[in-house]
Amino acid sequence: MAQTIDNINWYPGHMKKTRELIRENLKMVDAVVEVTDARIPVSSRNPLIDEILGSKPRIIALNKSDLADSAGSKGWAAWFEQQGFAVVSMNASSGSGIKDLLRILEKMEKEKNAASAVKRPFRLMIVGVPNVGKSSLINRMSGRKSAKTGDKPGVTRGKQWIRLSNGMQLLDTPGILWPKFEDPKAGVNLAFCGSIKDEIMDLPTLGMELIGVLADQYPDLLIARYKLEEVGETPLETMEAMAMKRGCILPGKRIDYERIARLVLDEFRAGKIGRITLEQPPAGA
Repeated sequence: MAQTIDNINWYPGHMKKTRELIRENLKMVDAVVEVTDARIPVSSRNPLIDEILGSKPRIIALNKSDLADSAGSKGWAAWFEQQGFAVVSMNASSGSGIKDLLRILEKMEKEKNAASAVKRPFRLMIVGVPNVGKSSLINRMSGRKSAKTGDKPGVTRGKQWIRLSNGMQLLDTPGILWPKFEDPKAGVNLAFCGSIKDEIMDLPTLGMELIGVLADQYPDLLIARYKLEEVGETPLETMEAMAMKRGCILPGKRIDYERIARLVLDEFRAGKIGRITLEQPPAGA
């Protein structure tokens, strides 16, 4: 049975094993690259990640930045830097930002070597929740198809060390997700972006929720994409107007809510509606 959007709890067993794997191998690496979705930089972080990683040097990778509002990404980068993290905006699929990431890592390596008498390969770990682009980043950094990638969350399996062209060593680990969503909004945002399996969701409700958010935060983009006169007074009204424009109609002139929901979710995830950031950085960032 599909879950409602206020009752999302998707925690495959391998993710619990991954958290234990990260704890076990953390002492073997010099730095961690934490991959987040630039559209939802808070919701796409494991709430236990700070506790798990502790004081280990870390880089926050705002991935899929090509899909996010550029002003929002700049604000988030400033906010994370204020928290003491190095930050890079990137698109792992196209390779944008990879050179910036490597420069940061190489600087960390020089600082480590300067403080150590024994030189050994600089080792890193990449972590992130499902579907934020972690495997695509690993493939870009290694220059080969080292990690499985796919549109469905949770396709990476197992553990492997990968040697990069610059001599660094990278530990691949599957994406991790928490067993319970402490903030329901975080679960909804992850579902919007495809990090929760669509198969367990009530898609018409999820699509209507996304339409409501976009109508509130980005009405002009929604109006332009779906050729609307204006957004409706309610998300349902907007959804029905969009369905009429796109021909999502069943026999008897009934609205095909499943079809319009899937359409708007797919177009949002592909960036066809526009560059959108669903979470804004705290005031003052």
